[in-house]
Amino acid sequence: MTKSYKPVFDSLFKEVSKVIVGQRDLIEQMMVAILCDSNALLEGYPGLAKTLAVRTLSEVLDLKYSRIQNTPDLMPSDITGTFIIEESGGKRNFRFQPGPIFANIVLADEINRATPKSQSALLEAMQEKQVTVGDKTYKLDLPFFVLATQNPIDQEGTYPLPEAQADRFLIKIKVEYPNPEEESKIIDMFTSKSDKPKLKKILTKTQLLHLQEKTREIPISNDLKKRVVHLIAATRSEKALISYGASPRASIGLILASKARALIQGRNFVSKEDIESMAYPVLRHRIILNFEAERKGMSQEDAIKQLLSKVK
Repeated sequence: MTKSYKPVFDSLFKEVSKVIVGQRDLIEQMMVAILCDSNALLEGYPGLAKTLAVRTLSEVLDLKYSRIQNTPDLMPSDITGTFIIEESGGKRNFRFQPGPIFANIVLADEINRATPKSQSALLEAMQEKQVTVGDKTYKLDLPFFVLATQNPIDQEGTYPLPEAQADRFLIKIKVEYPNPEEESKIIDMFTSKSDKPKLKKILTKTQLLHLQEKTREIPISNDLKKRVVHLIAATRSEKALISYGASPRASIGLILASKARALIQGRNFVSKEDIESMAYPVLRHRIILNFEAERKGMSQEDAIKQLLSKVK
């Protein structure tokens, strides 16, 4: 019998809830990305605690946190770091000054406000866990994750993420508005005189790396594996709805994300519910609807729901 890690994750969610009201799905899905040793994209309107959620999670996981505030004039060297000239003993030497990418959790805030050139500077770090500056390559400290936030594309002054970079994010998390009860709690928390809650460290780096290994050990039945393959294949063949379907990276991502969700829920197997729940965050940024589907007012969620009902 595999050990259940549910009490660990329950403690983690309880600790985060001292600062973040509601948003359980957001925290759980960020943990899914972290357990899969991958990256997540958070999309929602300003003021929904996306940045605060990432910072709080890094504190509870005892990981080094850094923030990149993306703007149209941000340069790639502002992200990766640069060489500076140092004088000592009458000699001049170049010394590498690491940029904010050298952390465990990197918050790329409002990533769609940076130019494509700066957005692509994150690509190597996200995929290879290393940074190349000039002719030198620097390994990043593990575990390493990029959690990027973006405002919806219809807002002014935004640059859509290139498909190649969007595909590097395991999941795209939709951050929803709080309900009236949660909003009342938020108002009380931020408008009354109270001490800032002290957060406990729930996991160490070593324990987190161990949980990443455990995630990959969770078994999945052949039937569910076939369902995933058929679902991803359907995104490419369903031309009535979708112009461009998902790549094999989506199949890998969906199975890994389902394993991580099973671990968080305290199960040692992947269920059909895991697949259906994770299909939305894994696929919503990987499929492009055609004109006909958009004309009918369909969203990516509607298309995924339709595909899930067809693929049994």
